[in-house]
Amino acid sequence: MIKKVLIANRGEIAVRIIRACREMGIETVAVYSEADREALHTQLADEAICIGPAPSSQSYLSMENIISATIVSGADAIHPGFGFLSENSRFAELCEQCNITFIGPPSRVIASLGNKQAAKNTMAAAGVPVIPGSKKAVYSVEEGMAEAEEIGYPVIIKAALGGGGKGMRTADCAAEFAESFRTAQKEAQMAFGDNTMYIEYFVRNPRHIEFQILADKKGNVVHLGERDCSVQRNHQKMIEESPCEAISDKLRKKMGEAAVKAAKACGYVNAGTIEFLLERDGSFYFMEMNTRIQVEHPVTEWVTGVDLVKEQIRIASGLPLSFKQKDIHITGHAIECRINAENPSKGFRPSPGTITDMYFPGGKGIRIDSAVYSGYTVQPYYDSMIAKLIVWAKNREEAICKMQTALGEIIIEGIDTNVDYQYEILNNPDFLKGNTDVGFIERMEGRGKEA
Repeated sequence: MIKKVLIANRGEIAVRIIRACREMGIETVAVYSEADREALHTQLADEAICIGPAPSSQSYLSMENIISATIVSGADAIHPGFGFLSENSRFAELCEQCNITFIGPPSRVIASLGNKQAAKNTMAAAGVPVIPGSKKAVYSVEEGMAEAEEIGYPVIIKAALGGGGKGMRTADCAAEFAESFRTAQKEAQMAFGDNTMYIEYFVRNPRHIEFQILADKKGNVVHLGERDCSVQRNHQKMIEESPCEAISDKLRKKMGEAAVKAAKACGYVNAGTIEFLLERDGSFYFMEMNTRIQVEHPVTEWVTGVDLVKEQIRIASGLPLSFKQKDIHITGHAIECRINAENPSKGFRPSPGTITDMYFPGGKGIRIDSAVYSGYTVQPYYDSMIAKLIVWAKNREEAICKMQTALGEIIIEGIDTNVDYQYEILNNPDFLKGNTDVGFIERMEGRGKEA
């Protein structure tokens, strides 16, 4: 069993992992940049080690500094959280070479799934439904146009490496293709240092549905149901919920089986997420697999009763899953809102600064995952998310009411946040009815502009 874990991350996920380790009797080591010296995760861990200056490239993305901190502290495992190095196959491989347990999948699996085109080919070979698209990497406009003609418009042009909505453009016809391709490729090169692209059919306004899976080293794989992540802006998720209103028990079983098949096809181990696009007629397509714990994992934890972080640690320690598929049941309804330090009225501009006063709601069915406190300074160097508000209730209607109430109680002074914007979403008639898809926010903002 793992004895001591170094958390190669910061913010709320670092705090979340520290708490899980503490409950399991496992020692923890926090790493921090010079800007994060007073951060909560440094105060909660058993020890804390500075790994470099404020910029991520010199601290949280420095593999050498993190490995050195692990060796110096005597930690026998690293939990990467999400973001930063969590899906970096080179980092996972470095851990393997240094005999450090990486709490995640093997490096070869991360590498194979990190390339979206290769992952898609693997899934297609395994019989998992995939979106029609290019079978090989695309590097030029001419190659891309030939592929687009064969696939049929509209198409989406995507970076083979990376994520977060970068390096992505759509083209509704041949006349739009060249400019869209060049823009996406240039963005991919700048963001990921790679200009490899691929083309696929653009599924217009589907739901974005992801299935949580857990796989142990014995070959056992289970899914823990779905999360509806359709409410997103510029490909960045804002609200997640489980279960999805549009998925019947029959469809859930079918999609869940496809997710398990996908995980087995690539020899997956640990926690992962299979992302699907779901059309109104019930057709669904594999989009990608995230080889890490997700930001939105709490909604799954609440409807299944499974602690995903603890399961990650148990799997990494070589233990088999303690449950089978028949043991997993979805109970009630959970919703998560991401609270960001940003100003929605100014194009969602990040709002770093010092929190002068703060209050988070509590009570039955309310969970706060956060690492901020009154007097804490939100840094400009990192992601703007400062908290996750998660609620659970017997059904969706009650969960929405609980979230509306909880959002109304939040007080965060000194910086701008998106709390009011989230409240607006929660009161939108289409959201209340469950009529959401990936185009929901665009339509909502469009109505706002017209008004």
